[in-house]
Amino acid sequence: MFGGKCLIVEGRSDKLQIEPILNENVLILCTNGTIGVHQLEELLDPYEGCELYTFFDADASGDKLRALMDRHYPEAEHLRTMPTYKEVETTPRKVLAMILLRAHFSIHNEYIL
Repeated sequence: MFGGKCLIVEGRSDKLQIEPILNENVLILCTNGTIGVHQLEELLDPYEGCELYTFFDADASGDKLRALMDRHYPEAEHLRTMPTYKEVETTPRKVLAMILLRAHFSIHNEYIL
């Protein structure tokens, strides 16, 4: 069982964009798009003791996922990309690093502005 930080993203591309930035062991889970309550519970139940964070796109799908998380996992902290970039996967890594750093994630030095 994993008891550290758990970051929930929409897709594999988001995960691949974020992974190299992190300088700590963070479990990154993908929802693979908008999912329902049952699928969300199946995804997150094994990680009940984790600190939950979400990092969803700045679009309607991301808004739906944030609302679903708020209803069922209100303790989760939502990280947001700037509306300029809309998607996590298209946000420059240095920008993602600053967002993650503000949420107290450990970041590799080369990504810090």
